[in-house]
Amino acid sequence: MKIHKVGFIGVGNMGNPMAGHLVKAGFDVAVFDIRTEVARAFVAQHGGRTARSLADVADGADAVITMLPNDKVVRQVVLGDGSENCVAAGLAKGAIVIDMSTSDPTGTRGLAEALAPRGIAVIDAPVMGGGGVREGWHARHHGRWGRLTAGALPAALRGDGTLRDPLRRSGTAHALKALANYVNACALINAVEAMSIGRRFGLDAKLMADALIAMCSGRNHPIEKKVVPHILTRRFATGIAMGFIGKDLKIAVDTAKAIGGFAPLAERVSELWCAAVEKLGYDLDQTEIVRYWEEANGVTLSGGR
Repeated sequence: MKIHKVGFIGVGNMGNPMAGHLVKAGFDVAVFDIRTEVARAFVAQHGGRTARSLADVADGADAVITMLPNDKVVRQVVLGDGSENCVAAGLAKGAIVIDMSTSDPTGTRGLAEALAPRGIAVIDAPVMGGGGVREGWHARHHGRWGRLTAGALPAALRGDGTLRDPLRRSGTAHALKALANYVNACALINAVEAMSIGRRFGLDAKLMADALIAMCSGRNHPIEKKVVPHILTRRFATGIAMGFIGKDLKIAVDTAKAIGGFAPLAERVSELWCAAVEKLGYDLDQTEIVRYWEEANGVTLSGGR
């Protein structure tokens, strides 16, 4: 199928530039946000049109994209729980719901199963990107929003635009997103913990960072991308909230439990991260988690001694 008319729900910090790229690329875009002033501001900035309701944003759309807080909100928006003001009420058979939120994969699979009898497919295509970068799924653009990796969308579509086994694939990208953030979160606090102990012993923080990059398999993503440019400089400006990572860690742990998996390290990392969020604050930048270890060890990790 060819996608031309798109409904986009959630045009906040992430959704705004993503939907803006769609308008710029020539798609017919209708946007909806629970904050009507945000939707109006989007149209004033990028073009497109503001939808009057959830059903309106989906009316005649080839695809509806959601960029929302979690899978529960996505399900409410799409299915409406008995309300006719929902995405499903406006979509025709053959349309696609593309969830770009960070959602629980079991919730995504449940949504796909609920929509399958209506002939509506669900694709999960969560996005990843640091340093405040934001980008939509339809192309690889460059500019002030940098690059953002979209999840399963390319793999879910055949060359002719038809879907590959949507029910079997539903939830897989959301699972991968949560697991990838678990790996990153684990590696970050692993580095922070080691460097905090080293600093307490008297080692220079920058010297440790440089040495660990060289000694730990040649490259350690959190040290290079988070510790050095954000923690040692005290910039703390990756653009991703600490609480968001905590939420993703919980999704990863819950996914493991849902399939009977053994994940004791993930459970402990989640506990530590959530404890830091509770103590320091949900909205702090993810790299400020270092303060949890700094306070415990009585040190500060910075570029100088």
